[in-house]
Amino acid sequence: MSSQPVSELRRTLTPVMLWGLGVGYVISGMYFGWNLGLEKGGTLGMAIATFFIIILYLTFTFSYTELACAIPKAGGGFDYANRALGKDWGFLAGMSQNIEFIFAPPAIAFAIGAYFNLFFPQVPIMAIAIFSYVVFTCLNIYGIKAAALFELIITIFAVGELLLFAGVSFPHFEMKNLQHNAFPNGWQGVFAAIPFAIWFFLAIEGVANVAEEAVNPQRTIMLGFGSAILTLVILCILTFTSSIGVAGWEAIVYKEDGSASDSPLPLALRHITGSNNLLYHLLITVGLFGLVASFHGIILAAGRSTFEFGRVKYAPAFLGKIHSRFRTPSNALVINMGIGILALLTGKTAEIITISVFGALTLYIISMVSLLRLRKKEPELARPFKVPAYPWFPWIALVIATVSLIAMTIYNLRLSIIYFLIMGLAYGAFKLFTKK
Repeated sequence: MSSQPVSELRRTLTPVMLWGLGVGYVISGMYFGWNLGLEKGGTLGMAIATFFIIILYLTFTFSYTELACAIPKAGGGFDYANRALGKDWGFLAGMSQNIEFIFAPPAIAFAIGAYFNLFFPQVPIMAIAIFSYVVFTCLNIYGIKAAALFELIITIFAVGELLLFAGVSFPHFEMKNLQHNAFPNGWQGVFAAIPFAIWFFLAIEGVANVAEEAVNPQRTIMLGFGSAILTLVILCILTFTSSIGVAGWEAIVYKEDGSASDSPLPLALRHITGSNNLLYHLLITVGLFGLVASFHGIILAAGRSTFEFGRVKYAPAFLGKIHSRFRTPSNALVINMGIGILALLTGKTAEIITISVFGALTLYIISMVSLLRLRKKEPELARPFKVPAYPWFPWIALVIATVSLIAMTIYNLRLSIIYFLIMGLAYGAFKLFTKK
């Protein structure tokens, strides 16, 4: 029997595994969903939105790395806000993080089901999606090392597939395709495209949630986080330019029947190889790895986030229990799976993605305020990694995240009401139960 306390997670993660997790959490955003932002803003509108979102994630990631190295706990943003701003803001940061991590997987699960359904049309999409939830939740319960090793292998396949796609696409690239109808809705289209630009990078901060399971967390997180965001920025630029450069943005947004598709890479490839080519089928098959990598990785991060909430009694205490044999947050993983399947059954994947992005932006804003506050409140706190160009990086991230949240609220008013209602009800319940 292990001598570790029952509330402590096992340290087994290396920098390479953290790179695999960081890239894996995010990489499905390269494969589906982002192209719908082109419908809002065109090539230039989406490019401007993506440019600012890349700046957001570069400045945010390095700022968040300082927090993750100084306070290596499974709760991530929740733990940082709790220490810097007090319990109320800690709860709001944790709740927004839970919403981000719990609501992103159902959208990806539906995409996995749709991919499999192309090859096995007799099996319903929903059945495959639910089966995927059960399998990957069980893998996460079995052990963090097995889960992270699987994530690393499948992420390498997914990165390789994107590089191969770029290699096939760039010989057919034409600049006129980037310039065609590039700014159809003006600056309004830039703001409307923001959630789809965020989808390129959503959940990178999940690396911080496994900090407690990293070997030498200070060094490991710095290397893992830094290499992951650099990889993702390169892949984003390659995928964006190569896919649009083949035949223009309309060709990777609209299917033959005129309806919008969330599968840009197959649409671009069809213009190059046709739909019966072996290379086309190979790339589509391997593309499934990108979806699986993010699905599995975000389930892993969500389990740690919910676990920490239970461990500090901000949610029912049983969520903070560790499995006696596998030393993983099994209760939190199972509850998250249940909520995710319920969200999946609504069939409203685009709305689920948007609510997840609302959670992410709230987390980013509170986390940057926490970093600025901790620098003043605890100047003596050991910080093995310090964000470069302080205080510019956290301030830039804070401003872009705030503008993005305001723009999303304006363009998604109904969903913003639902999101803030969930946050308000959860906060009310928190205040009620903590008083008792």
